[in-house]
Amino acid sequence: MANLQIKGIQDEFYAQIKALADSENRSISQQVLYLIRGYLAREKSIKKIKTPAQVLLDLTGSWADNRDAEKIINDIKKNRINSNKLSEGF
Repeated sequence: MANLQIKGIQDEFYAQIKALADSENRSISQQVLYLIRGYLAREKSIKKIKTPAQVLLDLTGSWADNRDAEKIINDIKKNRINSNKLSEGF
């Protein structure tokens, strides 16, 4: 099992960790390991969550079409159906 030594911790920060460890009935070493494990677990779960932009990109798609842009536009216009669904508003 590896050992980790941390140097240069400010006294106030160390006191906060010690107080937290005491309140949780842990040693300072146990408390630091507990905090690091919790942080790493949250980071892992946060990385799994997709941002709204990623969700939107997943919903969009692309396709290959050998037609030029003008032919595609004409095809879209030709296949449009006029609808009166919104003539009275929402």
